[in-house]
Amino acid sequence: MELFNVVSIEEAKQIIDKAFTYEIDCEKVNILQSVGRICFQDVLAECNIPEFKRSTVDGFAVRSRDVSGSSEVIPSMLDLNGEIFMGKVPPSDILGGECLYIPTGGMLPEHADSVVMVEYSHKLDENTVLIYSPVAMGDNVIQVGEDVKTQDIVIKKGDKLRPYEIGVLASIGINEVTVYKTPRVAIISTGDEVVPCEVKPTLGEIRDINTYLLSSLLIEDGIQPVSYGIINDDYEHLKSTVDKAFNECDMVLVSGGSSVGKKDQTLNVIASYNDGEILLHGIAVKPGKPTIIGKHKEKIIFGLPGHPLACSIIYKILVKNYIDSLTFQSEKMYGTNAVMSLNYHKAKGREEYLPVELETIANSVIAKPVFGKSSLISVFSKAWGYIKIDKNEEGVREGQIVEVYRL
Repeated sequence: MELFNVVSIEEAKQIIDKAFTYEIDCEKVNILQSVGRICFQDVLAECNIPEFKRSTVDGFAVRSRDVSGSSEVIPSMLDLNGEIFMGKVPPSDILGGECLYIPTGGMLPEHADSVVMVEYSHKLDENTVLIYSPVAMGDNVIQVGEDVKTQDIVIKKGDKLRPYEIGVLASIGINEVTVYKTPRVAIISTGDEVVPCEVKPTLGEIRDINTYLLSSLLIEDGIQPVSYGIINDDYEHLKSTVDKAFNECDMVLVSGGSSVGKKDQTLNVIASYNDGEILLHGIAVKPGKPTIIGKHKEKIIFGLPGHPLACSIIYKILVKNYIDSLTFQSEKMYGTNAVMSLNYHKAKGREEYLPVELETIANSVIAKPVFGKSSLISVFSKAWGYIKIDKNEEGVREGQIVEVYRL
């Protein structure tokens, strides 16, 4: 029987980075259709935000030197020169010893440099205002371009467009944005024993999990899954399906058939192409060791383990990493700190991804391992996430602070 020639996760990522230069096309869409999409190029502001000096409070636009030294005992007395209305240019400028009433968001007159909050004033009569507090130059004012300056990069290439980025685009007058086209990812489940989820399996058969698992993971990440159904352990059937998937999609995921058994055909299919190349077979990781990565038509094909937990872990740490690289995505994944609930031993020489559930006890977040073989689907319903144990570590100690990543 053939043995795996395993590589580390980092080596696998380096092999992928070196082997592929495949690019995803772009398209221009309305900003309301761009939520969750990846920006194709830097977006530069074509104007200042704001384009005029704005008040951050309700109050009186003043020259700060006119209210210097103001107090409740000795207030400054200013001439009220009118009122500024929202969305309108001030009716007049102010001279020394004058002020204008201004609402929050209103435009300051040219020579006003600050705003006194209405709480620190008293309208003595229709033409006179008493000011009880001094202000410094710029107090309660947003300056021209303080938020965004013309030619600032407001959104970078590779940024995922959230509702907040959509608001920024609207603020600078952009209602269409260029984004990467949504990658199409083929999903092929293999195995003579696998039946559709709506079919009641006979003894020895199992329902298809990975098609739905991988499709859901892709949808969650803003990717379009394309399912090619369940393919039995037959070379010709798998080969014709993979051919179709390569022609129609940007990458191919084959679930099952990645091990070294007699019926595992993924390796044979990849090797059958004139330009086919098997980049690696076997990764020093638990779970997920029997993983294949191959190449055809400058596109990548992943042979993923058939066991659901192993399949999802390889998706999280390798497949998604490659998908993100296609769109230069800059989004980073951050873990949650937790306290390990017990001592956990692992074999040295391979990374391990241990599913855990989280529980809050006495104001501490506790990580409790969810034990189960990679073929057991119940692990998913119990685990909140996973912790990564490096290949040179022998395990994790009880009470050790660990970083938990969301499954």
